[in-house]
Amino acid sequence: MTKEKVLQLLGLATRARMTISGEEMSVSEVRKGKAKLVILSEDASDNTSKKLHDKCKSNGVEIRVFGSRYELGHAIGKEERVVIAVTDAGFAKKLTSLIEEINRGRADDQNSST
Repeated sequence: MTKEKVLQLLGLATRARMTISGEEMSVSEVRKGKAKLVILSEDASDNTSKKLHDKCKSNGVEIRVFGSRYELGHAIGKEERVVIAVTDAGFAKKLTSLIEEINRGRADDQNSST
């Protein structure tokens, strides 16, 4: 249920023109200090993942890994997307908390099965 909430909120943020998609555009927004959150797909290449993690860390921008490239693209009404930068602090905060909730759920599932 929460995964759908994240995807719906991404769609809403996109309609409000508060997202940038694509690797180069997202890196540019991170460098300019406009990105508040970067969402990277789970199936991003190692090279892309390292590049974005490094850029976000050096510029103090939150980064979260979430969903597939197809899910992210569909959520914002485009073809597959590996990277989405959120430029609004309110959307970024809510998306971060929802993604963290999903990650805590996965950790709980793994702990209960061992």
